[in-house]
Amino acid sequence: MPWKSRKNEGRQNYWRDSIPSVLFFLGCLLVWQIAVDALELPLWLLPSPVKVVRAFWHTRGLLWSHTLTTVVETTSGFALAVLLSLASGVAMVIWPNCKRLFYPFLVISQTVPLIAVAPLLILWFGYGLLPKIVTVVLVCFFPVAVSLIEGLEVTDVDLLNLLHSMGATRWQVLYYVRWPNALPSLFAGLKIAAAYSVMGAVIGEWLGASSGLGVYLTRSSHSFLTDQVFASIVAITLLSLLYFGFISALRRIALPWVEIKSR
Repeated sequence: MPWKSRKNEGRQNYWRDSIPSVLFFLGCLLVWQIAVDALELPLWLLPSPVKVVRAFWHTRGLLWSHTLTTVVETTSGFALAVLLSLASGVAMVIWPNCKRLFYPFLVISQTVPLIAVAPLLILWFGYGLLPKIVTVVLVCFFPVAVSLIEGLEVTDVDLLNLLHSMGATRWQVLYYVRWPNALPSLFAGLKIAAAYSVMGAVIGEWLGASSGLGVYLTRSSHSFLTDQVFASIVAITLLSLLYFGFISALRRIALPWVEIKSR
């Protein structure tokens, strides 16, 4: 089958497989709307989907300004986390002593609650963008670094022995064998990090900020504007899906053969 035909078939299968999820989601919204109307629940307790959409539209200007702040924090932190993960992951695989020294601390760092670290970042770096960016880095660094390390290490031993017998250096082995083999695992870690990146920025905004979706959510909650709380949750979800979709699209571009094979 021609390459383009298989690619188009893969896209058609993707959209066809998404239909059940979309229908289930629409069904949940319908049940939610009917339940709120039937039980006559007050707005402060649980707004209906229609009222959430209405609040989203009426506050779109304010919501957009807060979203821009969160986008700057998330994008900066995510990009920095990826760069640090690539550097540390490659270093730990090229130099095993480096992994033996730092990898345990990498794992231990995930046992510390982020909600306990974020106030310290506010104390050290103030209320600007920097502590939020650092929070995003802390959230995104671990899944990307671990996925990259696992991908670089899981390589055909016979192929590695062949390259070593031919006099290949560590960097040549990394370039020709380890790195291509690690790309699927790396993108899996990037997807996880992308899904959690916005959450990291929002947590940082909760603890001290003047703008951002976390600030918008907190102010709406304190004012008992539950419909705006749900509107901010929708905005956070859409933003997270946007980052996840970007990584998924990048994966399809970088690894088209893996994407088609998985269909």
